Amino acid sequence: MKIRLPELMWYGNLDVEIELPDDWDVTFCPMRGAERPALGQEAIAQAIKNPIGCPPLRQLARGKKSACIVFDDITRPTRCAELAPVVIEELLAAGLAEDDITFVCALGSHGAHTAHEFRKKLGADILERFRVYNHNIYENCVEVGVTSRGARLLINREVAQAQVKVGLGCVTAHAQVGFSGGGKIILPGVSHIDTISHFHIDVEKSAVETTGLGNFDNNILRFEIEEAVRLAKLDFKVDVVTNGRGATIGVFAGDPIAEHLQAVAAAREIYATEPTPTDMDVVVVNAFAKANEMAIAILLGAIATGNFQGSVVCLANAPEGQVTHYLARSFGRDYGGRQYPIGFVPPGLNVVVVAPHMDKTFGDWVANPQDAHWVKSWDKALELLKKWHGPGARCAVLPNATMQYFVNQTGSAHDVSTAG
Repeated sequence: MKIRLPELMWYGNLDVEIELPDDWDVTFCPMRGAERPALGQEAIAQAIKNPIGCPPLRQLARGKKSACIVFDDITRPTRCAELAPVVIEELLAAGLAEDDITFVCALGSHGAHTAHEFRKKLGADILERFRVYNHNIYENCVEVGVTSRGARLLINREVAQAQVKVGLGCVTAHAQVGFSGGGKIILPGVSHIDTISHFHIDVEKSAVETTGLGNFDNNILRFEIEEAVRLAKLDFKVDVVTNGRGATIGVFAGDPIAEHLQAVAAAREIYATEPTPTDMDVVVVNAFAKANEMAIAILLGAIATGNFQGSVVCLANAPEGQVTHYLARSFGRDYGGRQYPIGFVPPGLNVVVVAPHMDKTFGDWVANPQDAHWVKSWDKALELLKKWHGPGARCAVLPNATMQYFVNQTGSAHDVSTAG
């Protein structure tokens, strides 16, 4: 059986073909919204100009002297080049000049971007017209308040000082917060390392049972983020949901909490996996949308085995490699960020990572990367699978495994992690 899957989202958005044994029981498990058509630019503009829960952006910005547009980084599928021109139009209509508007990339604890990544996210025109900055988690952050859970919220100075603050991002299923987007553009997006550490370590530990993939309604991290949004005075947020090729199929804009609730409601339907695989011998997970941050795909595959037994094969074609992560990755032979190492491979789970652009530190997010198998091609992965599984093996293929989730089946990123 041959199956075509998307790959190289930011490098042409191409296809790759994998072949599975004909004598296996193979189930293709896409997300429900995989084939929904992309929105046109006019529909995108109308959604931004008719916001949820607040006045139009041009009204909010009227009389203000500065604006900062905060956008998510290359680990997220958001096509900010479709969104930013509409936001700029609204700000200019409010009376701001181009020189009054700056952009800050909400890296969280990820590594800084070059202009190459910025062009992919924003388009060349914006880089030529506007100042675009990386967020720095170690310097130039200012305190804007303290959350009820004791976090001193220190955020990027450029963002904090702007009289109008706008965020651009997306909603996908998320291994800690349940669903991403919304105020994550602030926390951890443009927060200081100490604030991020408190969020990811102390707050999460205080109610870890509320976190996990698809767990949103009572999520302790979600509540912390919503407090941060108000303390940081984020005025306006644009969140998108995407189809199986990363194209924008829904836009939600306005008050950062109100619009996010509607975006998550859409995401629950769009990213739900159908059929839901259970008790699989082999699970093939494609890390297409976040190939450079692939851990969530492996987590999803492990959940689909039913008991963390069997084989998970992750397709992670990321020419840039796995994203630098100052909280979770290594920065020497046996040491790393404050959360390093973040996970492990459970006994009985075979993990195979297919990475055409392999490097020596590809699996350094875990203490035992030697327990995973690292190959450069699907053929090599299939050789291993055939050794471990014979005729009749039950196999699921998840084409967008960094975006999908299983309804009524959740898992924490701490359950399993093998890089990224």
